[in-house]
Amino acid sequence: MDRLFLLFLFGLLLGGACAAQAQSTGQVRGTVLDSASGKPLREISVSLLAAKDSSYVTFSITDGDGRYNLRGLRPGKYLLLINALGYRPEQHPVELTAAQPSVEMPVYRPRPESRQLGEVVVTHERAPVSINGDTLAFNARAFKTQPNANVEALLKKLPGVEVARDGSIRAQGQDVSRVLVDGKPFFGDDPRMATRNLPANIIDNVQLYDQQSDQAAFSGMDNGDRSRTINLVTRRDKRKGYFGTESVGAGTDGRYQARLGLNRFNNGRQISLLGQADNVNQQGFGDDPTPTGDGAGLGGPEGRGGQGGSTPVLVTPGGQRRNLGGVASPTAASITESASAGFNYRDAWGKRAEVAGSLLGTRARVTTDEQLRRQNLSGLAEAAPVTDRHSYDRTRSSSLRFNFRLDYKLDSLTSLRFTPYLSTQASGQRLETSQQTAAGSRLLNQGSNRYEADASSYRGGGNLLLMRKFRREGRTFSTNLSSSLTDQRGEALNQGRNTFFDRDGSPLPAQVLNQRFDQLTPAQTHVLNFSYTEPLSLRKKLEVHAALTDTRNVATRTAADFNEASGRYDQPNLALSNDFGSRYQSQRGGLTLQTRRLRYSYSLGLDAQQAQLRAENQSTDEGLSRRFQALLPTASFSYTGAGSRQLRLNYRTRLNAPSGSQLQPVPDNSNPFSIRLGNPELRPEYAHQLNVTYSQFNAATNRSLFALLLGSQVQNRITSSTTFSPSGVQTVRPTNADGYHSLTGFLSLGQRFAARKLNLNASTNGNYTRALSFVNEQQNEARTWSLGQTLSANSSYNEHLELGLSANLTYENARYSLLPAQNTAYFTQTVTADALVQLPGRWVLTTDAWYTNNTGRAAGYNQRVLLWNAALAYQLFANKQGEIKLQAYDLLNQNRSVTRNATDVYVEDVRSQVLRQYFLLSFTYQLRQFGK
Repeated sequence: MDRLFLLFLFGLLLGGACAAQAQSTGQVRGTVLDSASGKPLREISVSLLAAKDSSYVTFSITDGDGRYNLRGLRPGKYLLLINALGYRPEQHPVELTAAQPSVEMPVYRPRPESRQLGEVVVTHERAPVSINGDTLAFNARAFKTQPNANVEALLKKLPGVEVARDGSIRAQGQDVSRVLVDGKPFFGDDPRMATRNLPANIIDNVQLYDQQSDQAAFSGMDNGDRSRTINLVTRRDKRKGYFGTESVGAGTDGRYQARLGLNRFNNGRQISLLGQADNVNQQGFGDDPTPTGDGAGLGGPEGRGGQGGSTPVLVTPGGQRRNLGGVASPTAASITESASAGFNYRDAWGKRAEVAGSLLGTRARVTTDEQLRRQNLSGLAEAAPVTDRHSYDRTRSSSLRFNFRLDYKLDSLTSLRFTPYLSTQASGQRLETSQQTAAGSRLLNQGSNRYEADASSYRGGGNLLLMRKFRREGRTFSTNLSSSLTDQRGEALNQGRNTFFDRDGSPLPAQVLNQRFDQLTPAQTHVLNFSYTEPLSLRKKLEVHAALTDTRNVATRTAADFNEASGRYDQPNLALSNDFGSRYQSQRGGLTLQTRRLRYSYSLGLDAQQAQLRAENQSTDEGLSRRFQALLPTASFSYTGAGSRQLRLNYRTRLNAPSGSQLQPVPDNSNPFSIRLGNPELRPEYAHQLNVTYSQFNAATNRSLFALLLGSQVQNRITSSTTFSPSGVQTVRPTNADGYHSLTGFLSLGQRFAARKLNLNASTNGNYTRALSFVNEQQNEARTWSLGQTLSANSSYNEHLELGLSANLTYENARYSLLPAQNTAYFTQTVTADALVQLPGRWVLTTDAWYTNNTGRAAGYNQRVLLWNAALAYQLFANKQGEIKLQAYDLLNQNRSVTRNATDVYVEDVRSQVLRQYFLLSFTYQLRQFGK
């Protein structure tokens, strides 16, 4: 029944599109000629605007004969705008009726526009969409938004751009990782800081492009390191003034929300002060965007450790998991109370220096209450163990991080970029778990545990990039030094009482844990890159590059058992204690030859890398030293065709060194039923990756297409070797194995029906992964694949109504060679809808709903969830800068979180406690004062 409902919904979306197309068959055709010579004018921008409000309808470019044709139009009154550089812009009214749906416009001969240079300002009306090389630009004034809307609301209206509920952005099928303001960072690289805190009415245009790394952009040698980027260009008349959003709200069950925003822009100088506090999972700041992760983060008793060199002190209740795919829930699987404050500054210091910096402080308390059922692959002759576990976790954290960027011109040919960062974090955790494991009807173990930890970490580092150009065009030299220093320390108490059962079901004497751990894990990484480019001809360029890497990890872990006699933790536990250090050094050098043509470019490169891995266990006075050599080929190809068609192929290889936590041979029993142990015999991974992308945007038809194919293959992949004891306790140890393959595909098609202000998007995604692991020393081959289809539509029907609808159907499958009985296959169905209605008398109604249906899960986890929210607001003051809003969250009181996770050795279903129904009354004021 549910699948029939989804099929009906898909048909409704497609039918609506077809109906929109069928009812929008009008055309406006014409020719543009030069007024002096009478010759056709090619590539002239021709736009059609709505006559009532000059909003963007559609766009075209003249062909080689000067002809244009605007299709898919509804009856109505329009303005035809003809715009060309060097010619005076022309604007002409045009009307389409049911009796005359198509109009042939007279031949237009725009006059050249030439003036004597001097105190002259030339203004003209810009086209809604323009293309300049790899950059696609949208004129923000052509896409209407509600009063006091933020940038996020503007992005939702752009063709080919999707904004998720959590604020993440996809453009033409790719994730946007960076949002700049006037080409500069705004609070680092967190996209939400700009899209959720800046108003839409200060934006002049939105630029979309793939940004290269700083060193690649300078040298002109594409190294394949690109990030999808949005640049928000502010309006000139809004670059001087004050603006911001202030709000406060209180609700039922003690819910509250407050936000402070104050921005002062004075042309090149930008100062922003932002703050927020709430307990409704609405933190407006993202995670730490610095390039290296915090090693004191949540690694987990069942997760792989970070680069810090040892298992983190803080743990996660379920360890590290991998969701097979599908659409993410709009609600977090926890409840977060957070408070944050941030300061951002940007200015020019003299004629040579530009600076940008930010300071951000956060405080959060996260509560996670979850129930899971895990089906393990044991490799035993009897039934596979099934674990039922309940965990309650409360984590608190406070952090302070500082980011800075300095661009300094030493002279006309030499420049310097310095980007340091510094952060500190203090964390605490209280985790309580109870679980039992059974194989069929036989109980293997049961117990309850309490884990308490406190940790602190300090991190600093940055990048120093020196760039030098020479007199000869194309000859450059650059060097980049990147460093990261971390110091993590913490202490933890691990207490528990666990019972194991023999084969006839009789309980064995209970095992009592009462241990204390002290841990110190400093680490440092330094990378030095050199690049020299030499032009061989107008089309060919050669790059000589080299890189030196030095990574050092130290892990000191001291464990002690509780002494009943003394009442202290003064009995050393040598089996769980260790003093371990590792050092990884590599030297890499190579050549890259690049050829550029008008339409395409390609590069071929080959690097040689030598690496040495040394590990020393000072507790046992043992050590090892290994050397590795590898050839690392690279290749890339880029083609730009007519009609904004782009094809890119990128092939890369790399060595991945094992982390310090994977090397350290000391047991981690923070979860007594799942013990982790390092392996000092690990070898680096050798990874191959091929990335193929194709994109196309037709400005005349407002149609976009994006395709992605990503394949990877890893030799000596670091995988898991799991051993199950007869009592159900598993010990996990990393090991190397070949045979890993992964293939990911994505296809996105976007279509805008301008006459109805309707955006349609269809996307298909698929993934296939083959991975090897070991269970009780037997090889297990896991094959997982997923296939999903999404259809979405959103429309700004008129200035009083906005609608959105999306549906997704995902099928996922996991198969295991070692235990075929554990093979699983299931569907996830999701439907979302939202609406905004501008009611008479300054009233505004907004509502959204999210429905999901899970099938094929464990008993008790096949649940249907409908989350429905609504809000009614009244706008205040003459310019509607104030607003009083009553918000209802989870009107039906049905919100739940149910997810399925899969790894090489288990499949689990997780049900989590989430934020439930509440009502919130809030007041919001939008500060807008420009020109001062």
